Amino acid sequence: MNAEIDISNVILKTERLVLRPWRMSDLDDFFEYASVPGVGEMAGWGHHRSMDESEAILRRFVERKRTFAIEYRGSSRDALDPRQYKVIGSLGIEEYKEESYPELKDLRAREIGFVLSKDFWGQGIMPEAVNAVLRYLFDEVGLDAVTCGHFLRNTQSARVQEKCGFKHHDYGTYNTQFGTIEEHEGNILSREGFYEHEHSIP
Repeated sequence: MNAEIDISNVILKTERLVLRPWRMSDLDDFFEYASVPGVGEMAGWGHHRSMDESEAILRRFVERKRTFAIEYRGSSRDALDPRQYKVIGSLGIEEYKEESYPELKDLRAREIGFVLSKDFWGQGIMPEAVNAVLRYLFDEVGLDAVTCGHFLRNTQSARVQEKCGFKHHDYGTYNTQFGTIEEHEGNILSREGFYEHEHSIP
């Protein structure tokens, strides 16, 4: 079953990132990456055409209290000026389709989805962010399982999920917001599977 989620007072830190609730003051950063063609399309939504569109979606992020802003702060080796800290993506804790995972009926679960600025692809940032959120969901929220999915053509997302320990659950199709149908793979990660995977990493 879908567990209750409220991240309004949650801040997670990794070596290079801070994951925190969205603020309306993040609008410029949000529009900057969400308006780039090919970013949202990999997750099923069309890139933003106007600042007004981004503002409406950002307002929903703030109100629903279940989506992290991924703020890039660099590592201790970087000389990034604090004034240059910026939001480069999002990670949402969504409701999973309960009919697709009947085995979770008596367990606490959620689905995650993520998007990253094209400028930061290929730098290992999403696995870093996803692992931080998974640790929070299993350790603090007490979830039993987390689901996640990707379009079959989105090999980058598939690799992130593989690196974080997700296992194949099923194949299906997904109707995007811009009218196409994508072949889709659903994956799942149990709490026990997360800890086993975490301990197996060299």
